[in-house]
Amino acid sequence: MPTAPPTSPAPPIELPGRIALVLGGGGLKGFAHIGVIRALQERGIRPSLVAGTSIGSLIAAAYAGGMSVDEMTAHALSLTKQDLFRIDHLHMVTKRMLSPSLYLEQPLQAIIDRLVPATTFRELPMPLLVNTVDLERGSQLVWGLPGFQDVHVADAVYASCALPGFFPPRVLHGRTCADGGVIDNLPVSVSVPGMDAVIGVDVGSTSLTNARRIKDKGFAAIYMRAAQVMMKALQTSQLSNWAGPPLLLVRPAVWHFNWFSFVHTKRIIELGYEAAHETLDRAGDALLSSGGVHPLRELELAVDAAKCTGCRLCATLAPDVMAMGDDGKAWVPEPRVEWSRADGDFVHQCPTDAIGVRVVDGELRRTTETFPVQSA
Repeated sequence: MPTAPPTSPAPPIELPGRIALVLGGGGLKGFAHIGVIRALQERGIRPSLVAGTSIGSLIAAAYAGGMSVDEMTAHALSLTKQDLFRIDHLHMVTKRMLSPSLYLEQPLQAIIDRLVPATTFRELPMPLLVNTVDLERGSQLVWGLPGFQDVHVADAVYASCALPGFFPPRVLHGRTCADGGVIDNLPVSVSVPGMDAVIGVDVGSTSLTNARRIKDKGFAAIYMRAAQVMMKALQTSQLSNWAGPPLLLVRPAVWHFNWFSFVHTKRIIELGYEAAHETLDRAGDALLSSGGVHPLRELELAVDAAKCTGCRLCATLAPDVMAMGDDGKAWVPEPRVEWSRADGDFVHQCPTDAIGVRVVDGELRRTTETFPVQSA
């Protein structure tokens, strides 16, 4: 069961008319989406459209099809590694390097069929967008948009979950499609038309923990790490340049879990629930604003001169925030900043972790980990 909400009544939140809920990819960390949906329901928030990539598309499709949060939770808690990952021994032996994937597609398809209604996008009770990539054209393809509504939802969701190399792609209407996370892991931009605000739930693309001894963990782990780095770069660029309607960014504290860990499902769901309530509490009337990424928080930047090598990377990436002093060290001309969780990626890029961030609460200050982390 999710963590109980605070005993005091939740602060009221003012909402615009039409809200898109966008659920990002992140392997099994995406079970946090279930907790987020529970929290939104408790706050009386029902989106006008739901969209997703990879596991986000699976949860989004189940939600759009009318499945309850309790049912989704039960399915998630019952899932085991054997239910999903079965090596395609036959093709790996007979086709060798021409084998389409490491794992068989049938187990993944069976999971999708249990959660997703056997219908087309046009027949769903709620508008749904499923993000994929057309591998042959090298372009984004979003099922559920006009002209792409007459396919079975389960087929599109499978394609969106088919991480290249791990699961074989799916041919839909003559297009070879795979996991949309390789091009847009949190498809907020395609969800904007007709919406007054967007709630985006990022579970795996913009925060990375250190991966120690990655070279010793096999080709699959190395590939996944490279894919995560790519997704992070793409997502950071999109969010830092956000020019759409107000975007409420929910980022559950699940970054330290393995993408394919089956032993922390209950806690991951709880963390999604907690993050959604915490973000909504901070939001106030942000979703009624003219734009930007919310919620905002006042922070203070500082550079540890002893760690700084003078490499200039921070000043190159963020010239409006960072500068180089006469001593060849980086410094911060205006230390106080007001950032959302989408800001400050250059801090993480510092190769010696010389840039620190403190959260400012009035006159009280507390030290936090390097920004951007979920607690910041």
